[in-house]
Amino acid sequence: MRGDLSLSAATALGFLLVLARVAGTFVFVPLPGGRNGSELAKVVLSATVAFSMFPQWPVVDVSRVDLGVLLGWLLAEVTFGITVGLAVGFIAEAFQMGAQVLSLQAGFSYASIVDPNTEAESGVMLLLAQLLSGLLFFALGLDRQVLTAFSRSLQVYPPGSFTITLPIVEQVIQLGAVIFSVGIRLVLPVIALLIMVDLALGLLGRLNAQLQLITLLFPAKILTSLAMLAWIVLLFPKVFSSTAEQSMRFVRALVGL
Repeated sequence: MRGDLSLSAATALGFLLVLARVAGTFVFVPLPGGRNGSELAKVVLSATVAFSMFPQWPVVDVSRVDLGVLLGWLLAEVTFGITVGLAVGFIAEAFQMGAQVLSLQAGFSYASIVDPNTEAESGVMLLLAQLLSGLLFFALGLDRQVLTAFSRSLQVYPPGSFTITLPIVEQVIQLGAVIFSVGIRLVLPVIALLIMVDLALGLLGRLNAQLQLITLLFPAKILTSLAMLAWIVLLFPKVFSSTAEQSMRFVRALVGL
């Protein structure tokens, strides 16, 4: 006696809506190689996460679904996914902002390598910040929190019920300001020390014009920045955790956790 595997239209629509919600988030979540990685890998990852939430899939009444309603539901699901993805993506962008500022001041911007995410030349510090933020994202268990929020959102926001409101937009904009505040404060001690190095070498140059201090400027700044980074790198997990708490608090409030 053979068993027949059948897939109802309601189940297929439920999977499609969950997949749209998950895929919208993965556009901004700081996954290693997530931006310009293999399209097949992205599809498989999104589909796997969507399948893992099978017990929470919405029950869709197919009788009242037409093309217009389906497109409206898909737009609402993608909007929710992008909102959550932006809130989570701001965490990694803060580290990359600080790395970019430090690269310009310390002279690392002269050395560029190919970034596998953008396939363009990027600074060494920027790549280091991307790898570090991706590592801390999984080490602190933020991936589990995002999946928990998704599972809860399928109960709080049935298909097509999520609407973007002005308070939500304002909160996302406030989270976006974290990119600049946290990024600058993260590397501010290093930048302050590099400015002191510039002033010291400038004063020595004024006292003795025969000294060729320009040849010592870049090595001194690079060694100083590396020494300071080796000291403050222990603070990075704490800063990342505190920044992530702000974003995850918004995500939890969004889904009623």
